[in-house]
Parts: sequence; C-alpha cells; structure tokens
Amino acid sequence: MLDQLGLPRRSFLRRIVLAAVGIAGSSAIVDPKRLLALAAGGGPDDPEIPNEAVAKIYRERFAGRPITRGHVQLDMPAVAEDGRIVPVIIESDLPMTAEKYVKGIHLIVDHNPDAHLAGFYLSPAIGQVSITTRIKMKRTTWVRAIAETNTGELWADYAKVLVTLNGCG
Repeated sequence: MLDQLGLPRRSFLRRIVLAAVGIAGSSAIVDPKRLLALAAGGGPDDPEIPNEAVAKIYRERFAGRPITRGHVQLDMPAVAEDGRIVPVIIESDLPMTAEKYVKGIHLIVDHNPDAHLAGFYLSPAIGQVSITTRIKMKRTTWVRAIAETNTGELWADYAKVLVTLNGCG
C-alpha cells in the first residue's frame, strides 16, 4: 500500500489532517487537539463494548474468540458533517490464497439503531481486500471493522467518528 513516493497511505492521511488543523485553527465544531491526537496515532487501542446490542453481536458472530488489532485498515473522517453519508474504506494486507483468506468483514457502529451495519463475505478470487462504501451514522461513536479469516482468526481496526448531523432520523 505504498504509493510511488514510498509514503504509506496512513502517513499521508495524518499529514493531511495536520495541515487541516493548521488551516482551520480554532473552530467551534472541530477540536484541533483531538485531530492532532488522531493524526499522531493517539487514542485507546481497543474501545470497550458500550452496550448489550454490541455485546450480543460479539457473542453471536465471534463466540468469544480473541480479536487482535492489526492487518485491517479502517479509513474514515474524524468528523462527519452529515451522518447520512459517511465514507468508509476498509483494506487488509492479509493473504487471499486458497489456503488462507479473509472470508468476511463486519462493520459495527456502536450506537446505531442496528449496530451490525454490514457484513461483506469474500472469497480468495477477489484478490486484495479493499471495500469502499458510505454508511449512515446516528451519532458520535466508535466504528469497528472486524475481519474474519477462513482459519477463524479475527483482526480489527477502530475509528471514533464525531457526527454533527444525525443520519438515522
């Protein structure tokens, strides 16, 4: 996932966030300190399970298996101005061979009316895992992208997104 200059996508995005903070300065909607912390890779490693709905999804889908952070990249805006159309990019560097592959990606939005927002079921024939979509978000919350391999391993990435306009009515 390196571009022609050898700059990783995440490093590029962090630099863009830092530039935006510099341009925006102090704003009533965007907290520059929060954006700088996100750009520096700050924040908790694994968000806690916030409610029974998310706990139920974890029990039913993952049956107590350990979820490790890594091998999945969840790219979302730190601030979603309109919760009706929030862009999401999910990528993984896990192999997609007949012996080992990502068989599913689950997108969970903690405080949405239906927290298990999407399930993408994959086969090795697709090649590299790269999913681009748009979602609706009710309010500021954690978004979880969890990849499940055919061998049962679970890998994840998380993003906390500030929603300024309710997208779920």
